[in-house]
Amino acid sequence: MFLRKELLFLFLFFIANSVFAAAAQKSFSDWQVTCNNQNFCSARNTGLHHGLVMTLTRSAGAHTDATLRIDLGNLTTTELQAPPIAPQMLLDGEPLVLDLTKWQVTPHHLKTDDADAINGYLDKVANADAITLKQGKGNLSLSGLKASLLFIDSQQQRVGSETAWVKKGADPPLSVPPAPALKAVKLTNPTPTPLTQLELSDLMDYGTWRVNNSQCSLDPARREVRVFALSDDKALLMVGCEAGAYNIVDLAWIVSRQKPFAARQIRLKLPFTPGSGNTDLELMNTGYDENNKELTTLAKGRGIGDCGVATRWRFDGQRFRLVRYAEEPSCDEWNGSASWPTLWVTN
Repeated sequence: MFLRKELLFLFLFFIANSVFAAAAQKSFSDWQVTCNNQNFCSARNTGLHHGLVMTLTRSAGAHTDATLRIDLGNLTTTELQAPPIAPQMLLDGEPLVLDLTKWQVTPHHLKTDDADAINGYLDKVANADAITLKQGKGNLSLSGLKASLLFIDSQQQRVGSETAWVKKGADPPLSVPPAPALKAVKLTNPTPTPLTQLELSDLMDYGTWRVNNSQCSLDPARREVRVFALSDDKALLMVGCEAGAYNIVDLAWIVSRQKPFAARQIRLKLPFTPGSGNTDLELMNTGYDENNKELTTLAKGRGIGDCGVATRWRFDGQRFRLVRYAEEPSCDEWNGSASWPTLWVTN
């Protein structure tokens, strides 16, 4: 009997610690943390950093799979006239000395995945106020860093283990649960029969009729109708319906390819609850990636597109299922939509 209870406890512990991972995104003072459904976490400083940003990422599990970057300017832009940052970084006004043999160094980018280098660096800076530069306006606030590290430790269930960044303990690395099994969304019929010219013409006419009979405020001249082959007997029909300053809200249907047309309106529902609290996703700036056979949405937080929500959905033969959800809540000219932090990933 005792052995049964012990085995049951171990099974429930495994379920609680290994299978479940809740996507989360939080801000702590000048730091932002995102953990996805694989318990992969990323953190960076936000706010008035003037282009000086530290990014820290870590995977779930016992291994020490972490990366730390310090960049002046992001991966696609930089301060070309600025001097190299490594020799001019100041920690609360005093020189910040790094063992650069453990770092990949270019003039405006520093990167390391060496566990000892990362741990040593975090020990130096976690209780400080800011990293600045001798020359230039770069200001890397450290307010909220320690809370962010603790959040990652807690999310990945490292608190009390040797691998924790903040509240270390004696628990061995193998006490840290691995990432949950990666969910998969099967791609059905990756090479549907292309639409014939007649099918395309009939579906375009049908799309025009649908949008003209929908409550859409978008100027009729801007109500673009788009049609794509989903399967040998179904098509994807999308039309622009509403417009804001830099976003267009679309309507979309799964439609039979032959007359008489049967249509079912597409409604996207997230499999988790984002920070907004709303699991119903509006079809914003919708597109269709024909190479990957995925429906895409892009809700921009402002015109330059440095913040917002980007998603990808795959048709499983009946409906579109989420394969990727990325969100960047900080509008600080740092990230383009391709590199926004992810809260949901699948195979």
